[in-house]
Amino acid sequence: MKSKISKWLSIIIPLILGIGLIAYQYHNFSDQQIIEIKGYFKNADYFYIYLSLIIALFGFWSRAYRWKFSLEQLGYQTKFHNNLMAVCIAYLMNLTIPRSGEISRALVLKKYEEVPFDKAFGTIVAERVVDFLIFLLFVVSAFFIEFDILKEYVTKHIPIEKLSILFAIAIVGLIAFVVIWFYSNWKIVNLLKDKFSGLIEGMTSILKMKHKWAFLFHSFFIWFTYLLMFYITIFALKETSNISLGAVIVGFIFGSLAIGFTNSGFGVYPFIIAEILFLYAVPQTAGTAFGWLIWTSQTILTVALGGLSFLFLPILNRK
Repeated sequence: MKSKISKWLSIIIPLILGIGLIAYQYHNFSDQQIIEIKGYFKNADYFYIYLSLIIALFGFWSRAYRWKFSLEQLGYQTKFHNNLMAVCIAYLMNLTIPRSGEISRALVLKKYEEVPFDKAFGTIVAERVVDFLIFLLFVVSAFFIEFDILKEYVTKHIPIEKLSILFAIAIVGLIAFVVIWFYSNWKIVNLLKDKFSGLIEGMTSILKMKHKWAFLFHSFFIWFTYLLMFYITIFALKETSNISLGAVIVGFIFGSLAIGFTNSGFGVYPFIIAEILFLYAVPQTAGTAFGWLIWTSQTILTVALGGLSFLFLPILNRK
């Protein structure tokens, strides 16, 4: 019962947040500004939107191809089309419950390739660790390139004192976890270690794999496609076509955070993008339209690929 309640809350709360932000944002727009936003959609150069979707396909392909390296290290030879459709379904599932896609990826491989769930999930967690480190490179780059802008935006929403406290708590918590995990003999810790042995094996497969450099290449390529998708789309609107590379990186970072912590950014993504671009003198109406253009086009692609994957998985794996 509790798990069902938690599941529904994980869906409903982000949706309420997204709907609330949409209502708040449009409530603050005048009738004239609403007309402007509609005009941006009407007059956008959709060639760049379509081009960004083509680039996105390369990202899907690369993520599926990268997965085979860590699976091979564990002794599993999986079919590429199953990897690809599992990735597509994962993106689709993330539109419902945040981060549920990782579980669905492992379940698809368990069903169609007989890869144990814990090991498949372990490889996915390992991928996410690498992805997080690459994302941190973007954050660090943006910190140095656009320090003044980031400082202005963050301190506007979170006081420096609270940021310092949160950072200190996070550091202490991380140290405590590492110490307890590696040095404690508590029964509960040993039980968890046994339960997650397959998960750990999957996570550490990256360090042992033969093709680790190919794995890293695809990891960087995936994030290159993400950034390029965002960058290409700025040319769809005249008002965003001249923003700096620094503005693109900052917008990309905050947009990625919005997607990662909600139902793939519903309502939150356009709001955050408009807020960031406003710091670079892009009108709120144009920034909002730009955010919705990116989010809507990517969501349509995700739903289409995920739906087709659900359809073709049992057909292509018919024995």
